[in-house]
Amino acid sequence: MVRVVVVDDEAMVCGFLRTILGSADDIEVVAEAHDGAAGVAAVRQHRPDVVLMDLRMPGMDGITAIERLARGGDMPPVVVLTTFDADQYVLRALRAGASGFLVKSTPPQDLIGLVRVAAEGHTVLSPAAARRLVAASTDALAARDRARERVARLTEREAEVLTGLGEGLSNARIAARLHLSEATVKGYVSRMLDKLECANRTQAGLLAHDAGIVAP
Repeated sequence: MVRVVVVDDEAMVCGFLRTILGSADDIEVVAEAHDGAAGVAAVRQHRPDVVLMDLRMPGMDGITAIERLARGGDMPPVVVLTTFDADQYVLRALRAGASGFLVKSTPPQDLIGLVRVAAEGHTVLSPAAARRLVAASTDALAARDRARERVARLTEREAEVLTGLGEGLSNARIAARLHLSEATVKGYVSRMLDKLECANRTQAGLLAHDAGIVAP
């Protein structure tokens, strides 16, 4: 079972998500929360496989909640729930440690599939909005300089693996490109995330774009 915690200040949204996700045999909504603080508590209590997190909530907002979870370690994939007019908040959420984001108008069957994808550790991003986020992240020269300093810590092989992450490749495809085993690539990814101080593959991929080693 994919166990999900939903964090949104609108009870109607929570109810909708519970109904849609509950229609799948392999997904269970184990808890709901209506602000960031309650969301953090629910995640720590239930240890879900995926968290669906709204950004704009009273009290503690979604970004602060994601930061709290990231600092606590062993954070499950957190997928941001948003609308397209919140792009500036989405980029901040991704940098805080979110694994991706979904638009609230995502069709029900797509939502079920994307939650499964997130549970497997993959990035979940809306393609159109992702392009805008990448463009925004590469516009800042200061961010690029900081990103290049961090990437300089990597070995040549680790940088090649990072390039693959920035292109959105799976471990299997990176392994095929570099003529390595998938287990070897997995080891490189783990060490690379530690060196770059990135919480997950999504953050590392954004860093690759920021550093300019992958074109938008």
